Amino acid sequence: MEAQQASPDSSSEECTVLEALPGKGTALICSQHKGKVSVLYCLACEISVCEDCMNGEHAEHPTDSLENIVDQQLAALQDRVDSAKNRLPQIRRAVQSLRDILQQLNSQRSSIEEDIHSSFSELYKTLDTRKSVLLMELEVTYGLKQKVLQAQLDTLLQEEAAINYNCSLTGEALDGENKAVILQTHKDVGERLGDLASQGLPLQPEENDQLDLMMEIEGLRKSIHNLGTIVTTNAVASQTEASGEGLEQCVVGQPATVVITTRDKSGGLCKTGNAIISAEVCTPDGSVADGEIVDHKNGTYEFQYTVKKEGHFSLALRLYDQHIKGSPFQLKVTTNSPGSRSRQKGVRRGGSLFSTPKKRVNPIEDDLIFRIGTKGRNKGEFTNLQGVAACSEGKILIADSNNQCVQIFSNTGEFQSRFGVRGRLPGQLQRPTGVAVHPNGDIIIADYDNKWVSIFSSEGKYKAKLGSGRLMGPKGVSVDQNGHVIVVDNKACTVFIFQPSGKLVTKFGSRGNGDRQFAGPHFAAVNNNNEIIITDFHNHSVKVFNADGEFLLKFGSNGEGNGQFNAPTGVAVDVNGNIIVADWGNSRIQVFDGSGSFLSYINTAADPLYGPQGLALTSDGHVVVADSGNHCFKVYRYLQ
Repeated sequence: MEAQQASPDSSSEECTVLEALPGKGTALICSQHKGKVSVLYCLACEISVCEDCMNGEHAEHPTDSLENIVDQQLAALQDRVDSAKNRLPQIRRAVQSLRDILQQLNSQRSSIEEDIHSSFSELYKTLDTRKSVLLMELEVTYGLKQKVLQAQLDTLLQEEAAINYNCSLTGEALDGENKAVILQTHKDVGERLGDLASQGLPLQPEENDQLDLMMEIEGLRKSIHNLGTIVTTNAVASQTEASGEGLEQCVVGQPATVVITTRDKSGGLCKTGNAIISAEVCTPDGSVADGEIVDHKNGTYEFQYTVKKEGHFSLALRLYDQHIKGSPFQLKVTTNSPGSRSRQKGVRRGGSLFSTPKKRVNPIEDDLIFRIGTKGRNKGEFTNLQGVAACSEGKILIADSNNQCVQIFSNTGEFQSRFGVRGRLPGQLQRPTGVAVHPNGDIIIADYDNKWVSIFSSEGKYKAKLGSGRLMGPKGVSVDQNGHVIVVDNKACTVFIFQPSGKLVTKFGSRGNGDRQFAGPHFAAVNNNNEIIITDFHNHSVKVFNADGEFLLKFGSNGEGNGQFNAPTGVAVDVNGNIIVADWGNSRIQVFDGSGSFLSYINTAADPLYGPQGLALTSDGHVVVADSGNHCFKVYRYLQ
C-alpha cells in the first residue's frame, strides 16, 4: 500500500499508514520508508516512526515504545469516554426536569386558558344581568313618570271638555231673545259654570321629562383594556442569590431576615415579583420554624423567620422547587440566655406511638389521650404536617405538607388511607397546608405552592379546583353553614369565600395591623352563628367576622401570659361557642369563650408540643392538633 502525498502542514498521520502484514496483523507502516514498521513514537513531533526515521530527521528527538504510547492513549481515550458517559445521568435528569417543566408549563397554560374563558364568561353574564337591570329600571322609572303625567293630562282634558260642553249649552240663552230660556239656563248651567271657572286645576306639570343614562364607558373601557395579567418571571434558581445575616446565624426567639434576589439565566436582575419561592428551616428531623416570604414586587424577596431553640440547622431556599445558589445553607442558632424556657415544662414521654397518659401524683393530669406519628414518608409518618380536620363519620384528616398527601385516621388513631401525588397539575398536590370536610363529604385541600384549593371526593378522587388565578398562598380552609368554602390566603393577607363551584362570593382583608387587616393569617373556623374566626399569625391575635366579612371583635396580644399569643395557628370552635387556639410560639393550646375572654389551657405538660399547627374537634369531642415539630398529631381530652 502506498502512502498518500504529504503536505508541509499536514497532521501527524503523514508518516504512517495501516497495512496488514503476513503473520503480524495490522501494523503501522512508515510512509517515508516503504515496508518499514513503525515501532517507536517521537515525543517531540507526536508521530509514530520507524528505525530508519530515528537514524534520520528524528535522531535527536526523544522517543518511547509505540506500544506504550498506544496503551497510554487508549487509557486516556477510555477515561474521556467514561467522563463523557458520566455526564449522561446528569443530562438525562436535566432532560427529565425540562420535560416536567414543559409539561407543567403546558398544564398551566391550559388551566389559565380555561380560567380566562370562565372569567370572561362570568363577565358576559354580569354585563347581561346589568343590562337587564338597567332596562327594567328604565321601564319602571318611565312607567311612574308617565302615570303621573298621563293622569294630570286626563284631568285637564276632562275639565276642558266639561267647560266646552256647558258653554255650548248657554249659547241660546246668551242671544238674549228668550227670557224663559235665559232663566232656565242660568238655573241649570250657571252654577255648574261657576264651579268650573273657580275649580283649582293642576295647570303646572306634576312630573318632568328627564330620563338620562349615565354610563362611565371610558373608565370601564380602560378597566377592561387592562383586565387580567399573565404573571411570570424569567428567574432561574441557578442564578438566584440570597444574602443577609439570617443566612448564617440568628438568635433564639428573635426574628431573622434573609433577602433573596432573583436573576435570569444570564445573571441579570429580575425586576418584577410573583416568583414562586419556598423556604424551610429544618434539622435532619424536619421543619422547626414557621416564617413568611414578603414579595417586594421588584425581583427581591424577604424571608422572615423565628427559631425557638438553639443548635445547627439547615436553611433551604427554593425557587420553583429548585435550590437557589448555595442552598441549603448552614444556620447556627444561639441564645443570649443559658436556657430557653418552655411555656409548659415537663419530661418527655417515651417513644410509644399509641399511648395514654400515666397517672401522676400531682392534682392536674396531662390531657393527652394518644399521639400518632414519627418523621418519615410511610403510612402514619409525617414530614411537616400542617392542617387538621375531623368529620362526623369519626375520621381525622391530616395535611402532610412535605409528603404532598392527606392521611386519614379513625378517631382512635388507626390509619385508614391516604391520597395525593406530588405535582403542579390539577389533581396533584405540591404543598398541602389546610384541609376541611364539606357537609357533602368532599375533602377540601388548600395547596400553598399551587396557589389553588383542590376538591376531592371522600375516596380521594379529584373533582375540581377553585381560586386559581386569585389566590397567592392559601394556608387554611374551612366550610361555613351555607356550604361555602372559606380560604385563608396567607400570602395575600386576605380571606376568600367561594361557592363549591368556584364562584367568588366575597373577600375581605389586606396586609396590615388594623381590625380588618392581617399579617400572615393561618387558619379559620366557623361558629354556630356562621361567624368566621381567623388566626392572625404575625399580629398575635384572633379576629372574628360575620359571613359578609364585617369585623366583629378581636382578642389577644403578643406575650406569654393568659390570653396572649406568640403567633397563633390552628383554631376550632366547640358546640358552646368556645374558641380553641393553638399558640405556635408558646407551644400550647388555649381556650376562650365566644367573646374572647381566656378560660383555660389544654394541659400538654407531660409531652410538650413543639410548634403546633392545625387544630380541630373530633366527632367524639376531643381536641386533635398537628404537632409539627414532633412530626405527629396528638389527641387530648376536652371538657366542653
